[in-house]
Amino acid sequence: MKNKLSSKLLDKPYLVWSVLFIIAPLIMVAYYAFTDKSGAFSLSSIEQIPSYIPTILESILYGLAATAICLVIGFPFAYIFSKFSARRQQTMVLLVMLPMWTNFLIRTYSWMTILGDTGIINTILDAVGLEPLKLINTSGAVILGMVYNFLPYMILPIYSILSKLDNSLIEAAQDLGSNKLQVMRRVIMPLSLPGVLSGITMVFVPCVSTFYITQKLGGGQIVLIGDVIETQFQSANNYNLGAALSFVLMILILICLGIMNYFGADESDGGVVI
Repeated sequence: MKNKLSSKLLDKPYLVWSVLFIIAPLIMVAYYAFTDKSGAFSLSSIEQIPSYIPTILESILYGLAATAICLVIGFPFAYIFSKFSARRQQTMVLLVMLPMWTNFLIRTYSWMTILGDTGIINTILDAVGLEPLKLINTSGAVILGMVYNFLPYMILPIYSILSKLDNSLIEAAQDLGSNKLQVMRRVIMPLSLPGVLSGITMVFVPCVSTFYITQKLGGGQIVLIGDVIETQFQSANNYNLGAALSFVLMILILICLGIMNYFGADESDGGVVI
């Protein structure tokens, strides 16, 4: 009886947290999305969404590009330092997490200093007699900012899986005649799939919805859906349209998560490809 009471009490904080920070905000977003400024039911905000479809698609493309780059960089990095000794692994994890201890705004501002027309890179180029480059306020700068800020979210989940791999499986594959490339393709990559899927999710979602990176590194020339939503809430005071766009973005993200879970369902525990 006492154990049942204890288990119920332990569930309460989670339920309170879910109601306050998950369910209640979703209800508020849905309310504003389907009402007008007077609070009456209205589809006027929803009807404006088709005009923002190009912006939504562009946001998805930027998110996919940044996520792909994070995966290409993050997987080899996670694999390499998962082979280090336990002490060196702890040091590498600390180094990966170290930039995350700095405020997100400061990290983004630092790239403005590096990529600016009179920034560090162009100052060096000018000193050696080369023409300065247009680095800031470009799509490349925006993607670079996304990759820099969200790369740890790709590395850490993959590392978590790779560091726990059973080396006997790799040794067995090598004993059966597999070379290093075949071991990577048929053993290591399938077994690391849960970490890869987690990393893709954790990077893609904030990349699609970001707005500060585009404002500072894109100079307002690149407008993604996060920028539009932020403008509706902060400048235009149009909470209804902002909520409608947020509602659509939330649905798109849930669809993406559903697709990821569908493809990862059979590999939830990892598996070796025969």
